[in-house]
Amino acid sequence: MPLSRNKLYIFLTVSCIVGYIWLFINYTILANNSTNEVGFCIIKHVTNIPCPSCGSTRSILSILKGNLSESLYWNPIGMILFLIIVITPLWIVFDYLFHKDSLLKFYKKSEKVLRQKKVAIPAIILILANWIWNIYKGL
Repeated sequence: MPLSRNKLYIFLTVSCIVGYIWLFINYTILANNSTNEVGFCIIKHVTNIPCPSCGSTRSILSILKGNLSESLYWNPIGMILFLIIVITPLWIVFDYLFHKDSLLKFYKKSEKVLRQKKVAIPAIILILANWIWNIYKGL
């Protein structure tokens, strides 16, 4: 079943809103907490091993503070997530205002590209390398 424009845009909008709420909660916790402990990772909680995305919240919070090197240290995936939560809502508003579906077209093209072995395998290797880095850092 093909993904419709409205379903994708609603999913992305809700995801961004949840992300903003999560960041706000963690930002206020971090502001009132002297440690760098933020967030909650179910995988780490159950296995005591950080997941590949552990540190993403701290990474985004570091970007918001203007500290890009600290952001990269916490988790490079955070930079990608930051771009997504900033660009996606603007893109959705643009598409609605001008009656376009450019984000949907981009999504479908990206999905097609990511399914290619020559792209998927290096992406998986990078995610695994990031996971090893998270374990090594002891996140």
